[in-house]
Amino acid sequence: MRFLLYILLAMAAAWGFSSCISDDVTSSPSARLEFSTDTVSFDTIFTDVGSTTARLRVFNRNKKGVVISSIRLRNPDSPFSLNVDGVSGDQFSNVEIRGGDSIFIFIECYLPESQADRPYEVTDELIFALNGNEQTVTIEAFGQNVTRLNGVTFDSDMTLTADRPYVVFDSLTVAPGATLRIEPGARILFHDNAKLTVEGTIDARGLPGKMIQLRGDRLDNVLPDVGYDILAGQWHGVRIAAGSFDNHLEYVDMRSTVSGLTIDSTANTDRQKLTLVNSWLHNSQGTVIDSRYAKVDAYGCVFSEAADAVVSLTGGSHLFSQCTIANYYLFSVVSRPLLSLYHLLPDDAYDNPLPLMHADFNNCIIYGLASDINCGDLTGADVFLRYTLLKSEGSDDDNFIHCLWGEDPLFETIREDYYFNYELKEGSPAIDAGDPALTAEPTLYDMNDVYRLSAGRPTLGAYAR
Repeated sequence: MRFLLYILLAMAAAWGFSSCISDDVTSSPSARLEFSTDTVSFDTIFTDVGSTTARLRVFNRNKKGVVISSIRLRNPDSPFSLNVDGVSGDQFSNVEIRGGDSIFIFIECYLPESQADRPYEVTDELIFALNGNEQTVTIEAFGQNVTRLNGVTFDSDMTLTADRPYVVFDSLTVAPGATLRIEPGARILFHDNAKLTVEGTIDARGLPGKMIQLRGDRLDNVLPDVGYDILAGQWHGVRIAAGSFDNHLEYVDMRSTVSGLTIDSTANTDRQKLTLVNSWLHNSQGTVIDSRYAKVDAYGCVFSEAADAVVSLTGGSHLFSQCTIANYYLFSVVSRPLLSLYHLLPDDAYDNPLPLMHADFNNCIIYGLASDINCGDLTGADVFLRYTLLKSEGSDDDNFIHCLWGEDPLFETIREDYYFNYELKEGSPAIDAGDPALTAEPTLYDMNDVYRLSAGRPTLGAYAR
């Protein structure tokens, strides 16, 4: 028993001695710190709003502890602010890190509004003084002045320019009789749950390389090198009201919504409700486009990524020419087929006096998660799919004409890498598989400004080859 006691006492003494050693502090000038990154980069920061919080981890890889005599920003008037291991301030002294341990530094940025329209860079350095030596970490950010629109209603004609981004809070409404024009390259960013309601008219016309952006206002990353664009539900979406006609969206990139583009019933298919040209509508928690008893034409557009149907049409008159309807939605099970059609057969009408659907899908692609179309038998319907690639196995009839059945279009999209690109790989069966007689004039050039008939026959879908 006495021998065992001696062993225990010796072990305790050894443990205490080793503890003292591990807690000891080195004053050696060769001691160095390591950092999780050599540059802390913020994405674009809106002036007068403030940034998200960036994180820097500082490691002491030495066996002994170190005492950092000071941590400070080089610029005394820096737009950056610090929180070192839970304490806020602009300068810190005698910060200890035990051997083999680390601390966190949290960094934020606030930029006052300026007169600049274009993004501008701000930088600073975080300086660590340790045992007579200094080490630095660069901090960088890009500031962007914006025009804020909070619960605004345009009662008369208005033009949104590309000079600086617009950030919409709560809502933006185009009143009856007013026209909202949006110039090429304009960026309209919507805060959480904000929405655009068009009771008058919207005329948004971008150009190749100058697409109009309708998106959420989060410009930072959700993962390294992956932007918040992949997350649906960042803003509510766009609603075109029942009394609104002659709307036009051309070279528009609309994404990351709760409910996409909703087109209210007009019960009038004699007047054009909406024309879409060379636009990409994508990434919605609901549908990407939901049109009810309206006249809508889409030329050279991509509709993609939705938890519900990508395209949902009820009654009305619709033309989809050279369009891609695809679904590789990330965040939930897809609840309906990509293309969902309603009120198109006499049995669908019941006591509904509104006219049945007329729809044409020419030189299109319908492919992705879930089934492609909810109506496998269109017999008796005024709905026609011509030269269209479908995911389903099937055969042509009076409504499905010269279709490609059960073929993979070979999109460039790599879902597991969060990469969504609906251009086609070499060897796609959709290449040169269309009918030039069905190539409508607005589709002669695709979103990339590539001529569609250079090979004689058009490639199916939105993108030429």
